Formats: sequence, structure tokens, C-alpha cells
Amino acid sequence: MDLTWPQVLAWRLGRQFVTAPGPGAVAVAERLCGVQAQVASSAELAVSLRLGRPAGPEIEQALWTDRTLLRTWSIRGTLHLLPTASWPVYRAVLGTLRYWDKPSWHRGSGVSAAELDAIIGAVPEALGDAELTREELVDAVIAVTGDEHLRPLLASGWGQLFKPLSFLGELCHGVPRAGKVTFTAPPRVGEMSAEEGGVALLRAFLGAHGPASTAAFDGWLFRGLTRRAVLRQWFADLAPATVTVEGEDLFVLPEHVDELRATRPSEETYLLAGFDQYVMGAPRDLEPLLPAAAKAAVSRAAGWISPVVVHRGRVVGTWDARDGTLTATLLEPAPGVEAAAEKVLALMGRDLKVVVA
Repeated sequence: MDLTWPQVLAWRLGRQFVTAPGPGAVAVAERLCGVQAQVASSAELAVSLRLGRPAGPEIEQALWTDRTLLRTWSIRGTLHLLPTASWPVYRAVLGTLRYWDKPSWHRGSGVSAAELDAIIGAVPEALGDAELTREELVDAVIAVTGDEHLRPLLASGWGQLFKPLSFLGELCHGVPRAGKVTFTAPPRVGEMSAEEGGVALLRAFLGAHGPASTAAFDGWLFRGLTRRAVLRQWFADLAPATVTVEGEDLFVLPEHVDELRATRPSEETYLLAGFDQYVMGAPRDLEPLLPAAAKAAVSRAAGWISPVVVHRGRVVGTWDARDGTLTATLLEPAPGVEAAAEKVLALMGRDLKVVVA
């Protein structure tokens, strides 16, 4: 018997702590394979909605005091909140991508291979155990290399260099200072081979975003950059089960097959944050989740992913909160959208009028 997409989407909602609260911010980040965090307020709301309580203080505590979360460039080269304990998995996988070795990257960044090697070699010594602002880190790199010629390259193109350094496990965000971002060395919590990391990350992905195809995992990881042979080997080593979803064979962890088959489609309505992993973990062309009519409103210019209204597991609209109003713009009916909006406002600590358009 084939599974249906409404079953699969309901199962994903449950696995991603949308239908019932998760145990804590770190556990949510672990289950979701990271929380996209280039917009800090969206990351905070995504976690809050999965805990059923405001998550800001808990995230701050985990990031800057307990160090059980870290904030760094990760999946698809975007900032994520990641569990520190799982950082070896991500570092092992991301460090193999090495897109920065391509001549096209050097041309686009204005940094030669030799210059990048010098910077990568200098950053660990420059950082040490400190937390440095961008300006302080540039000064420290120049002091280590003795090459003043690198200064204009770092000053103009440094943002592009964060990602290779992060992927190699040399840099993450430190405690903000006087409103400025700082950078520090990630904690060394273990080492893992690329093979081990790939299998572990694939297992985690399927546990939250499955059932899924090889292409779906590869697109989520870094937009199809993984070498085909490496990708095939990760799947072979994990040996996931396959299920048929409306005629398409997809991979899933064996221990989840029976649970998936027993899942009933959801009838609930939820409001999810911008850049939410429920959307980010799925291909953009997955029509049962993101209908073509909603795609332009959700996936906007410059990579912006709007906050969404989800009913029966599918995106049926978007929402925003500004000028004293939370406006939900629907493409399809979504019973209970007002109650879902009130839940969001309570977690945000805002008293706004709710309008359904």
C-alpha cells in the first residue's frame, strides 16, 4: 500500500515538534538538523513554536553560557544554530565540499588560492581562545601573516571567507560585544571522518525530513554540490528502507516505516516562522507541501523565505506582523488560522490585531 503525501507531511510535523512541544532548544536544533539563523528573530520564533514557550533566554544561555549550541555557517552556506555535540558531524561533511578550491570562486572573491591558504592557516593562531570583532580579527590575521597586502582583501571580501573557515571548523560566532558580532574558535568536541559524518547526517535528515530522495538530501545539504559517488556511498552505508509515496520510491529509516504507515493526515493549521525548517528541509518543487500558486509568495528575492501558514501539512498562505497587525494572506481556506495567529503573538509577546486576507 502506498503512503500518501498528507500522511508523510503529518508525520514530518510531528517529528519536527510542530504538533507537540519538544524538550528544549538544543533538542529542537538537533532534531531539525539545525535552525536557520541569519535572521535571529526567525530562528527564535521557530524554536519557540516548537517549545510552546518563548525560547530567547534558553537560546542565549545555550549559545553564550552553556555552549551547547553554536551559531555558524553550515547547511547551504547559511547561518544555523547547531548543537555543539553534533558539530563534528557537520564539520566532517562540510569540510569535504571545498567549493572554495574552484577557480570561479577565486575570481568572484578576488582572493587567490595562495592568499586564501595564508588566511586559513593564520586564523587559528589569530583567534586563539579569544572572541574578536571583525576588525580585530583582520588585524590579528595581518599580525600573524605579516602580509599587509591581505588587509584590503579581508576588508572588502571577508564575508565570503567566513564560510570556508566555518566549514573547516575554524570559526563560529562568539558572544556579541557592544552590539557587534564577534568570532571565536568552535569547541573541539571530537573528530569524525567524512564517511562517518555523511552517514550520521543522512540519518538525522531522514529522521526529520524523510521520506526523501537522494536529490532532496543533496539539495538541502548544499544545492547539489556533493560528489555523486560520495552521496551514493553514504546511502549505501546507511542502507535506509524505501517506501512508496504516491508512486515515488523514497528513502526512510527502517524504524519509522510502521509509524509512517499508521500516521493519519493532519487537519490542523499552524503558523511557522520565516526560513522554517519545515519548508527549508523539502525541495522547492515538492507540490504537495509548497503548491505552485504559493511558491512566489514564499520563496522571494535574495533567498528570502516568508513565514507561512500551513494547513493539512501544506503551505496555504503567508503571514507577517507589522504596523500593529498580524496579516495572514491565504491562498486556500485554513480553519483555525486566527487561533494559530494568537499563539504566535503570545510567543512573540506582542498584542496585535489579527487580519485574515
